[in-house]
Amino acid sequence: MTRQTLIAGNWKMHGLTGALGFFSEIAPVAAQSPATVLVCPPSTLVHQAARACEGTAIRIGGQDCHAARSGAHTGDVSADMLRDAGASHVIVGHSERRADHGESDADVRAKADAALAAGLVPVICVGETRAEREAGREVEVVARQLAASLPQNQTGVDLVIAYEPVWAIGTGLTASINDVARMHAALRERLPDPLTTCILYGGSVKPDNASDLLGLADVDGALVGGASLNATDFAAIIKAASLKSELVR
Repeated sequence: MTRQTLIAGNWKMHGLTGALGFFSEIAPVAAQSPATVLVCPPSTLVHQAARACEGTAIRIGGQDCHAARSGAHTGDVSADMLRDAGASHVIVGHSERRADHGESDADVRAKADAALAAGLVPVICVGETRAEREAGREVEVVARQLAASLPQNQTGVDLVIAYEPVWAIGTGLTASINDVARMHAALRERLPDPLTTCILYGGSVKPDNASDLLGLADVDGALVGGASLNATDFAAIIKAASLKSELVR
């Protein structure tokens, strides 16, 4: 069975209206790529970005959603709101949300459930800290996060997993090729639907390391942070994905 290749950009808390020209720059590259191209701007730009990407191969996602469909949750955004604004995906459980907002695995699962109920594809993030890796507990930690964050009774085509070692996010450090291969293999063997579930690698993905990372059998794409803010860099990563042959299981 064929798994999708997905290149996703997470703009985090960056981007004003003037940044929308980014999409016209990468649209020609996305159109020629066999990979699905996803960009997750801040919630203030989701609707405008979706409008800007109409008629292109670029999909737009949210960076987080609340577990409730509506209610007294000042400042939060629901999955239904993101869908209504034009989103197709939403990131849940990013390490910055887990750390900065104290989100638990149970919170992440509830958000993933809400995303699915709204018709969005959740991109569920897992990853270990430097201390956990140095203690030799990285597989144990990530496997626990995965088991507790996954919605129940879903097929692999309904969701995406993103492995992002916390110590590699925004630091310029990248896990070694062997470390990435080992972790992705460990994740895949623990998935209820390993043949069709897309697993991304994230953590300082750049044009100069994208080909090596995407060349790994169990790496189906990338969740790109800083490099997704630069159209030239993001286009280069999309092109690296184009070199990755579609894997048939």
